[in-house]
Amino acid sequence: MRQTFRTLALLLLAIAVSTAGHAQRRNTAYNDYIKEYAPLAIEQMKKYKIPASITLAQGLLESGAGRSLLARKSHNHFGIKCHGWRGRKVYHDDDAEDECFRAYRKVEDSYEDHSKFLVEGRRYQFLFKLKTTDYKGWAKGLKKAGYATDPSYANRLITIIEDYELYKYDSKGMSKREARRWAKLLKKKPWLANPHQTYLANGLVYVVAREGDTFRLLGGEFDISWKKLVKYNDLHKEYTLEPGDIIYLKKKNKKAQKPYREYIVRDGDSMHSISQKFGIRLKNLYKMNKCDDDYVPEVGTRLRLR
Repeated sequence: MRQTFRTLALLLLAIAVSTAGHAQRRNTAYNDYIKEYAPLAIEQMKKYKIPASITLAQGLLESGAGRSLLARKSHNHFGIKCHGWRGRKVYHDDDAEDECFRAYRKVEDSYEDHSKFLVEGRRYQFLFKLKTTDYKGWAKGLKKAGYATDPSYANRLITIIEDYELYKYDSKGMSKREARRWAKLLKKKPWLANPHQTYLANGLVYVVAREGDTFRLLGGEFDISWKKLVKYNDLHKEYTLEPGDIIYLKKKNKKAQKPYREYIVRDGDSMHSISQKFGIRLKNLYKMNKCDDDYVPEVGTRLRLR
């Protein structure tokens, strides 16, 4: 089990390098959409066995988080066209000009029709052999079955699910036995319910501390000694993490990356906060600026970063 979580931690670090840009582009529209429609997606999952994460990701992508003209005027959140449809229709340009799309009285009808569209479609039947927690399998399967013509459709769904942690909604569909096992596991490893997003800056992977975080919890999540985390971040073991603290998961650099050569001290800065901002080891920041370790920078001072 320890090796499994070590592998998971290393995988998260690798993914961070390539997806940090996506993670840092979280926007309010997506968050608002998820908050409003997650209960509806979970309801559909329990009824039709389609992962809530997949339904939400498709809704976000196809409707532009509910802001597309088709979504606003016709309540169509999944871009479903008129094939075999006997209800109200609207016409929009898509792969071709003036294509026919289904129109609904309310968003709930769009979600229900999306589920039935997949359940009743013969080409999608193989998807229902997958578990509701296998969002990657579902995403790739939807692309394989021809739900969308975009060659990157599966990857886009997976990126949305992982950037916005939509997979956590899929656990709502577990059996009672699975739920008990999951709850037992969470007591030992609470971070699994809401893992930290990893970010990349200055060539280093880091996380942002949340309310209630401790070095021990973060160390357990990423399979790193909590004492090493303390050392990597130039802190002491009695330090209480505060929400918003940057915590690096490996040793910081000896100097800032190009083009950061100098920094002008601002109000509220400390040598430690500057070292965290640019991913520089604190002792090296002091050394570059020929300062003692009790030096307090004044506003307006120019500090060397490399």
